[in-house]
Amino acid sequence: MTGEPIIQFTFAVDDPELDDDRRQKLAGRLLRELRDLDEVEKCARTEDLHPEEGSKPGIATLVGVLTAEVSVKNIKGFLEFLGDRLQDKPIKIQVKVGDRETKIEAKSRKELLEAERVAKELLTAMGKEGNV
Repeated sequence: MTGEPIIQFTFAVDDPELDDDRRQKLAGRLLRELRDLDEVEKCARTEDLHPEEGSKPGIATLVGVLTAEVSVKNIKGFLEFLGDRLQDKPIKIQVKVGDRETKIEAKSRKELLEAERVAKELLTAMGKEGNV
């Protein structure tokens, strides 16, 4: 850990042409690559906080959804990596800093890089609240 604030990105490819199986395979490949990426502190499949009734607790994950934790200085590198891997696919991203979060839909690399600005705005807002 770097001691810097950590930004949490939860994301999934939002391509209606992909079935659940293909979405899981894409997420699995991406998960392996992200775990090896220096810019990423931690990456895992995203747990389903509201699993279907009767499913086993603690093992339910969302299909094709990953969560990565990235330090502030590595946001751009992480998003560029994601943009290179998913360049032609629409992506839904949830950016979370502390208890603040927002959602972004990106259909291009440029829109994906917008998540960096959003994360920094969330950090700034938290800093101002912490100084009050």
